Amino acid sequence: MKDNHEETVLFRVDGEEVANKSRKVLIAVYQALKEKGYNPLNQLVGYLLSGDPAYITSHQNARSMIRQVERDELLEEIVGTYIDLAEQDKL
Repeated sequence: MKDNHEETVLFRVDGEEVANKSRKVLIAVYQALKEKGYNPLNQLVGYLLSGDPAYITSHQNARSMIRQVERDELLEEIVGTYIDLAEQDKL
């Protein structure tokens, strides 16, 4: 029996539309968390790691919005943006 961890798995989320939606949701949720006095970074990390929507405020419909986007799509947007900035020497 072959160990499943020996081969690289190709992971792909198709479409720029998904990236745009993810970006818009992340920005809106970030703003809602900030408006309510939460540390947006801590709350978003908590949500992304656990999947528990209780980390996200319902203010400005943020909790509902973030649940409309898969966590892997949000992570892809975050990592992609980080890498783009790193390649442009802006980090």
